[in-house]
Amino acid sequence: MASSLLHCSDKLPFMDVEAILHMKEGLGETSYAQNSSLQKRGMDTLKSLITNSATDVYISQMPERFTVADLGCSSGPNALCLVEDIVGSIGRVCGRSSQPPPEFSVLLNDLPTNDFNTIFFSLPEFTDRLKAAAETDEWGRPMVFLSGVPGSFYGRLFPRKSVHFICSCSSLHWLSQVPPGLFDEVTGRPINKGKMYISSSSPLAVPTAYLRQFQRDFGLFLKSRAAEVVAGGRMVLAMLGRQTEGYIDRRTTFLWELLSESFASLVSQVGELAVREHTLLDRSIRQFMRNETAAQNEQTEPDY
Repeated sequence: MASSLLHCSDKLPFMDVEAILHMKEGLGETSYAQNSSLQKRGMDTLKSLITNSATDVYISQMPERFTVADLGCSSGPNALCLVEDIVGSIGRVCGRSSQPPPEFSVLLNDLPTNDFNTIFFSLPEFTDRLKAAAETDEWGRPMVFLSGVPGSFYGRLFPRKSVHFICSCSSLHWLSQVPPGLFDEVTGRPINKGKMYISSSSPLAVPTAYLRQFQRDFGLFLKSRAAEVVAGGRMVLAMLGRQTEGYIDRRTTFLWELLSESFASLVSQVGELAVREHTLLDRSIRQFMRNETAAQNEQTEPDY
């Protein structure tokens, strides 16, 4: 479970998200590694889209070194499964055309407190699986160079024009911070009293604050990646969304409401807690990306 609750009072300092928040580390019963089957199912659904997109980029450019970045990789078995699929897909293409596979530079990104050690401990098994697949499909021994890149993806992570393919699954709905504006400017009291997230009783200012924070964060994400991805490169981004027109979607808000009720029975300061997550309609995200692209095209020399 993510440590995703932040104090958001003008009287209390904001939590340092990059320094504190992370999924539950290790391989124990309550770890993310043992409780991420839902995310794995989502990744499996996107497997063909991701591998085909990455392979198309490789075929169109045929670089000697192919650089892949997974943003919000977390830890446990999910962290390497997409990378393994991408390397295998490109390797098989090379095998069929009697071409040597490229060297693969794999960049795994998450916040600095992420449990990267668990990922690194699993590398021998990861390498063995790749070798076995390469021998079966006869495309040669793969050369995969893997690096952990700690930091927020709401900013620059990689050198300019250095990455061929980027994927991010189940991460971009997490905001960089709890939105400002959730407390009354005069009294300092929470305007979403008794709730940790948007609910049917929330005033309009609450979903508006979350939307504005998402727009700021996602805009910065797109600008940063535009600087880092090579010409002709691609991204596949998957995040939690909603299907309803209104701000309330029971599939995304129900659990937060239950958690709010649980906290209310334990503490009296639940009004000072808020969640840094936001979900949008698919077409809203598409429209936002079109607007960002148009804005970037108007800038001759953007400063990132």
